[in-house]
Amino acid sequence: MGSEEWAEVTPDAARRLLTAGVQAFAERGYHATTTRDIAGRAGMSPAALYIHYRTKEELLYRISSVGHRLALELLRRARDSAGTPAQRLARAVRDFVRWHAEHHTTARVVQYELGALGEDHHAEIMELRRATDATLRSILEAGVAEGQFSVPDVRGTTVAVLSLCVDVARWFREDGKRTPEEIGEFYAELVLRMAGCAEQQRKR
Repeated sequence: MGSEEWAEVTPDAARRLLTAGVQAFAERGYHATTTRDIAGRAGMSPAALYIHYRTKEELLYRISSVGHRLALELLRRARDSAGTPAQRLARAVRDFVRWHAEHHTTARVVQYELGALGEDHHAEIMELRRATDATLRSILEAGVAEGQFSVPDVRGTTVAVLSLCVDVARWFREDGKRTPEEIGEFYAELVLRMAGCAEQQRKR
């Protein structure tokens, strides 16, 4: 996720610090990263970082907040799109997986550095994660209600699907055999099978 992806963050220096923070946290981990590491990657002095972010934790929170909101918006657009529950589920998984592959460096920080957040920031991010869970669960529930899905445990299936999708950020390689789009398609097929949706029921 380059600085152009942080469109809502201004000024430019703040965006550059977010990009540098993502790179540093992904490479070294939050606790092993210093503010000097981040500032150096952004071509700035350590003192300049504190103009935009009071602490290293605040920078991590900003990265996590933006990333979680972007991912949640993908699922909400799929939930609210036209089509059958199967079509909406396929779109949700396809887009969610593709995002985690295309922005795998950012996604690793967003998904796996939660423990470093302060109490208030952690609580806010957990609300976003619960909203993400609820959004995907609502698609599955609609499919069950309409007889398209055979899911005995919707809550458990929701957790399993989200975990499967998020894990793409951990192993995806840009020089791998499959593109983010191809992985998204594969996971959409896989999740529809998990939901007990027959191939002939799905028209995408």
